[in-house]
Amino acid sequence: MSERIQKVLARAGYGSRRGLETMIKQGKLAVNGTVAKLGDQISLGDAVKLEGRVLSAKQLWQHTSSQVLLYNKPVGEVCTRKDPEGRRTIFQSLPSPEQGRWVSVGRLDINTSGLIILTTDGELANTLMHPSNEMDREYAVRVLGDVTPEMMQTLRDGVELEDGKAQFADIQAAGGEGANSWFHVVIQEGRNREVRRLWESQGVQVSRLMRVRYGPVIIPKQLKMGKWMMLQEGDLEMLYEEVGLVAQIEKKQGRAQREKKLRPLDVTTKKSRQNSGGKSKATRGAARIRGR
Repeated sequence: MSERIQKVLARAGYGSRRGLETMIKQGKLAVNGTVAKLGDQISLGDAVKLEGRVLSAKQLWQHTSSQVLLYNKPVGEVCTRKDPEGRRTIFQSLPSPEQGRWVSVGRLDINTSGLIILTTDGELANTLMHPSNEMDREYAVRVLGDVTPEMMQTLRDGVELEDGKAQFADIQAAGGEGANSWFHVVIQEGRNREVRRLWESQGVQVSRLMRVRYGPVIIPKQLKMGKWMMLQEGDLEMLYEEVGLVAQIEKKQGRAQREKKLRPLDVTTKKSRQNSGGKSKATRGAARIRGR
């Protein structure tokens, strides 16, 4: 049996499908001594090298449980594995995975804090990040400047940025006033600094920005800044179900036991909850996952 090379490597945790496709285009992957190209397939017994490193056949083909980790990123850390400026990266705060390597589901810029999902399953990462799935990214935002109802409607309808039209799928006031006005906003794509640029288009500035939800996963209240927690089996299975993937982890409990153990979890704010039937197709009606 043979499969596309990027699918096998993604499943084994060597990156997302899109990231691996880029590496193939760059000539960084070889099969049986020949530089791979897009569309190539591999089978058990093929010798695979990624950036000159021989990959373990056991790791590529043996079925193992996937790991998913939630990290509460502080301001000042970057999301790259290595930083040429010597700044601290999120990976310095994380444990080593049991197998493979951590794949980050999207990024946050250095001045943004909050939820980052990391997984050893590149297939899961690809599903969560792929634009066609329109996964919600929900942020808590502190804004400097007067925000009017008309301005909020404009941001819902969409404004033209330098890289095309952008909009908030949802925007709700979340308390405070003046220089301490808070909002919860939802976007469904991962363009660079999109939340900040949308607010700046209306003549106001973001003074604090925190991601509180990605797709069906909410940042747990007990997860302190700079700390991480692993999703356990029940929530891990729920995540696979919510994003439409066949679970790639062994089911140690029957479905009845699992449903008894799990419970639906609400989104972060009551006001966001009131509008959860809006434009999001990815998480509409989904149970929310935030670990235990």
